[in-house]
Amino acid sequence: MRFEAEDSDQHIGYIKILRDRTPQHEAEQRLRDSQRQLATALDAGRLGTWQLDAATLLLSCDDACKANFGRGADDAFSFHALLDAVHSDHRDEVSAGIEHALESGDTYDADYPIRWPDGSEHWIHLRGTVQCAIDGTSMTMTGVTLEVTDRKRTEEALSQLALKLEHAVDERTAALQAANDQLRREIAERHHTEETLRQAQKMEAVGQLTGGVAHDFNNLLTIIRGSTDLLQRDDVTEEKRKRYIKAISETVDRAASLTGQLLAFARRQPLKPQVFEPKARLASIDDMLRSTVGSQITIERDVAPDVWPVLADPAQFDTAMLNLTVNARDAMPEGGVLRFVARNVDQIPARRGHEATLGTFVAIEVSDTGTGISDDLIDRIYEPFFTTKDVGKGTGLGLSQVIGFAKQTGGDIVTASDPGQGARFTLYLPRAHDEMLADKPITAEEGVSLRGHGCILVVEDNVQVGEFATQMLHDLGFGTTWAANAQAALDLINQHPEKFDVVFSDVVMPGMNGVELAQRLRRDHPALPVVLASGYSQVIAEEGSHGFELLQKPYSVDRVAKVLNRLLAARP
Repeated sequence: MRFEAEDSDQHIGYIKILRDRTPQHEAEQRLRDSQRQLATALDAGRLGTWQLDAATLLLSCDDACKANFGRGADDAFSFHALLDAVHSDHRDEVSAGIEHALESGDTYDADYPIRWPDGSEHWIHLRGTVQCAIDGTSMTMTGVTLEVTDRKRTEEALSQLALKLEHAVDERTAALQAANDQLRREIAERHHTEETLRQAQKMEAVGQLTGGVAHDFNNLLTIIRGSTDLLQRDDVTEEKRKRYIKAISETVDRAASLTGQLLAFARRQPLKPQVFEPKARLASIDDMLRSTVGSQITIERDVAPDVWPVLADPAQFDTAMLNLTVNARDAMPEGGVLRFVARNVDQIPARRGHEATLGTFVAIEVSDTGTGISDDLIDRIYEPFFTTKDVGKGTGLGLSQVIGFAKQTGGDIVTASDPGQGARFTLYLPRAHDEMLADKPITAEEGVSLRGHGCILVVEDNVQVGEFATQMLHDLGFGTTWAANAQAALDLINQHPEKFDVVFSDVVMPGMNGVELAQRLRRDHPALPVVLASGYSQVIAEEGSHGFELLQKPYSVDRVAKVLNRLLAARP
């Protein structure tokens, strides 16, 4: 700065002012660097920038923004040109969206399809932020654009792929559903076929029953019919009369035994379990078994000295041993060895699809040196009425009785065989524990008179059986009253509580059965003894006799007399 005198142009001095612009220069450099970095970032991201004046809708944009709309750097590009580039289906939506953002100050963000001047179709992403004046009036909207055609095409491809996948899944699901439906139909058809087969097997069993059991019953009835016809002849001698009567009695016993086997294989035979020693029981039937097999077969016994007592029906045990012996005999036509072995075990091994059963059992093994059992037959030998013997020589009930007795007793039977090497049947019976030994039933009737006394109330719904029972008891010396059902019996007892000494009742009756009647009398008249009689009862078979005396039909006159007199003698 130059200074001059007031009254002349003479310079009188200079003043120089220096200012350091380094900070400004550095700031400007940083700004230029930042702008270059921003430009590089925008270029790398293919982002174009733009600014829209809110009042005039004047659009200013950079070259990248124009390129995103298919324009060159020198091409003019206005807001109206931008809207014209938008696909007609979306143009109104874009215009309204930008207008709303300018009015509300909200950020605008949208994707929409556009058409370039060359006619190619693309997708653009537009995002803008509104800048407002102090009074809140919108001034400008500034934002960026991004060409997203590749992304949209990828999304569309993924969408199509998802649709195809969904369609494929639907088709596969439908195929699986159809296969599942077909499988269900096949299972239903198989169940129907199996049920038809089971029904056919039942019918086959019935046919075998009529061909085998009915054959045996007809033979027994022939003996009874012939004997009764001969007894009615006037010239029959006393000796022949006794012989015919004995034949009838023995035939009835054989028929009862056959009926017992029929019930045993169905596990409906009323059992009379008792505690007994297997060693002593096997010894007691030794003579019978030896006479059954004959002299060509040797019987051996090996019973452990400490073998436990068992709880089972001794008569059914004898029958089971006899049936196994007969099978062994028939498997050794040329002779051989039949061996009985008894030992204590702690389980029944796995058999016929059942898992092993833990517990204390006595295993009684019956083995032979015969022909054995083939693999195709070993699973059928316990089927009722199945037999490999000739017609008339077997009913197919022997092994059915054995397995029925074993299972009803709480045990089982296991079979092992090698064809040509013999067979081995192991019968498992539950051990009788110490507390059972004290309750061992007394079965002997020795010393009991056959002549009766006292009044017996007979409860029987079958007229013929009722008439016979009352006549039989009358002939034995008993007084009798007959009630046709349980309710009638209760009415008679309530009317005359002191009249009757014993109630002799059938089990199977309409309405209240014999067991229910006995339980009612035990509650209301505990001093009145009850004797139950039944040839077959599902109640008895499944639940037992509940501690009441049980006579199995057909019962003998002597047996009835002894049981009734024993009960009468025990009354106070």
